[in-house]
Amino acid sequence: MKYNHLVKEKSPYLLQHAHNPVDWYPWGEEAFAKSRAENKPLLVSIGYSTCHWCHVMERESFSEETTAAIMNNFFVCVKVDREERPDVDKIYMTAVTTMTGSGGWPLNVFLTPELKPFFGGTYFAPQEQWGRASWPTLLTRIGEAWREVQARKNIDYSADNIYRTLQGAFAIQNEKCELDESVLNAGYNHYEAVFDSSLGGFGGAPKFPMPVNLNFLLRYYAFARERFPDKKKQAENALEMVLKTLTAMAKGGICDCLGGGFHRYSTDEYWHVPHFEKMLYDNSQLAVNYLEAYQVSRDAFYARTAKGILTYIERDMSHPSGGFYSAEDADSLPPRPAGEVSSQNHQHGKEGAFYVWEKSEIIKILGDNDGLIFCRHYGVGDRGNARTDPHNEFENKNILYQACAASKTAASFQMNELELESILERSRQKLFLARAERPRPRLDDKILVSWNGLMISGFAKAAQVFNDELYLTRALGAAQFIKSKLYDPEAQILYHRWRDGEKGVLGMADDYAFYIAALLDLYEAGFDPEWLRFAIVLSEEMRRFFYNEKSGGFYMTRENHDLNLIFRVQEDYDNVEPCASSVAAMNYLRLGRMTGRSDFMDLAKQLLEGFFERLKSQPAALPQMMCALGFALSKPLQVVVAGEKESSDWKALFNALHSRYIPNKVVVGLGEKQSAVQLSPLIRRVTEFHSIQGKATAYICVNYSCQRPTNDLNEIQQMLDKLN
Repeated sequence: MKYNHLVKEKSPYLLQHAHNPVDWYPWGEEAFAKSRAENKPLLVSIGYSTCHWCHVMERESFSEETTAAIMNNFFVCVKVDREERPDVDKIYMTAVTTMTGSGGWPLNVFLTPELKPFFGGTYFAPQEQWGRASWPTLLTRIGEAWREVQARKNIDYSADNIYRTLQGAFAIQNEKCELDESVLNAGYNHYEAVFDSSLGGFGGAPKFPMPVNLNFLLRYYAFARERFPDKKKQAENALEMVLKTLTAMAKGGICDCLGGGFHRYSTDEYWHVPHFEKMLYDNSQLAVNYLEAYQVSRDAFYARTAKGILTYIERDMSHPSGGFYSAEDADSLPPRPAGEVSSQNHQHGKEGAFYVWEKSEIIKILGDNDGLIFCRHYGVGDRGNARTDPHNEFENKNILYQACAASKTAASFQMNELELESILERSRQKLFLARAERPRPRLDDKILVSWNGLMISGFAKAAQVFNDELYLTRALGAAQFIKSKLYDPEAQILYHRWRDGEKGVLGMADDYAFYIAALLDLYEAGFDPEWLRFAIVLSEEMRRFFYNEKSGGFYMTRENHDLNLIFRVQEDYDNVEPCASSVAAMNYLRLGRMTGRSDFMDLAKQLLEGFFERLKSQPAALPQMMCALGFALSKPLQVVVAGEKESSDWKALFNALHSRYIPNKVVVGLGEKQSAVQLSPLIRRVTEFHSIQGKATAYICVNYSCQRPTNDLNEIQQMLDKLN
């Protein structure tokens, strides 16, 4: 079998293209030197392994000999995994969005040998459609223009203009100003204006979960109750927006009701028809959203949803040594009908094939009685229920979603809700086992530090909220995996990606930021001083290697990351993942309040002041940064717990602390005498705290004023209730 230059790569996405007839190169000097030596433009194609339209273009164009010959003739072709190289993707996605007004994946961008973009787009079809040239025609036109003297001058002129435009776009010049609460109210007003009060979520189809928006609204709820007595209605509305959205998502087709976890987004406004890929970064953040919703509401529905996510991740997305895999594909091979050996239908994956059902299948597995009850509750129809799908991918198929309230389904079959839930649970288990016999979606098994950080936080917070050692053990295993396999203490380098025994790609700012946040969550879940110490080490490195003193934010990459990058960029937008500067602002605030270090507090203040003008003009651009601002403006709440960690009174106190939603608190635990000695170099005055009468004792300090220490659990709960 023929192969190209990708065959030695570790990225699952690049390896998917290693046997294309296209002479693909990975991003690097070998390709760029060839481009300069042969005076050929570069065609850089960026995607990721679970991207549906990336698969389509690979199948239609990159695997086709005639099209590959055109590409090889005119261009030096480079494949990039956007998840391995978000820095490269950021530059050229910005370029294509600037040129065309939109972006997405696959991203196909044409560069000069100096790596300046001059044309680009996303998916291109193999035939002309909608008035757009076919991919082969476009390739030929660009390739021939490059070889014609005047056209080449026009291309170079265009590339220089685009380069200058990008210079302006990436030249963030923040003006520092005093912080105030106004942007928090402006942020709330924005989300209230775009909230879908009928169906949950913000705006119309397609609908994305956007956990950062929910993070802000939950914190605004808590902040407004503390600081804005006249805005009680707004606070309650903020909470209602969160709970309605989380409820709608969990009952919709975007949630996998059989196996747990969430799909990428909903193609319709009802949360009914999902884009079926499952991403670690979505599920990790949503787990925290549901955990915090449970803390606020005490509604077991949110707890069950969070546990479903964590069960899915533990079962299907976990490396045996502790790390978390990146994603599962939207596409999979359709189940082969009984007696069929092979057919054209089973040569290629189809979106959602693993997840959708025909009604007859369900009845056959569950039997008539349970099957009819299940179909009624989950909206299963004889001719399918996915007809709202704009691409008609799921003709006569059913996507499982909760079509009826439990009370309505139970009444329809003249039973109580407990009987109904027993039948539904039994049915879900049977269908889950039957589905497991189908061809599974492809797994992207690379391990990314940034996304693992988000997931470690999910498990650590579950350990806090549920007081569950199993969740803590899982978080510890992943944190240790990253520390042992992706961090080089001698060189002070955190790497970005691990796969198949190899670490690679220098870590970026979000690797540091998300992992540091995870270590702080892990420390507050188990109080092992080593994780706090390591968080401090990485925080100092992050400032040293990534901080932009002029703008007051963090570059994506360290200075020596990749000499081929035409820009060293800085993110200033919280999207499906928060940007590094937003997460770092909260990290430094938490560390400052835990340790008493003024340098951490000063850096957090610089970050918030540097971004404040942007927050005022576009508060919804940085909802996670607004979380940090709310934290900074809230009355500081520090809790020190001293006692024996294995004792029942310690566990009861721990449960009291973490069962309540108090987002502005930081917690330090002194589990034994050795703990105070270990923490004394990290936390000022820590040796002054000790247990009283051998029982777990809480020191609760609000706005730097400490209440008297107490080991009376009722008194502690009353204190916390006043802060809740």
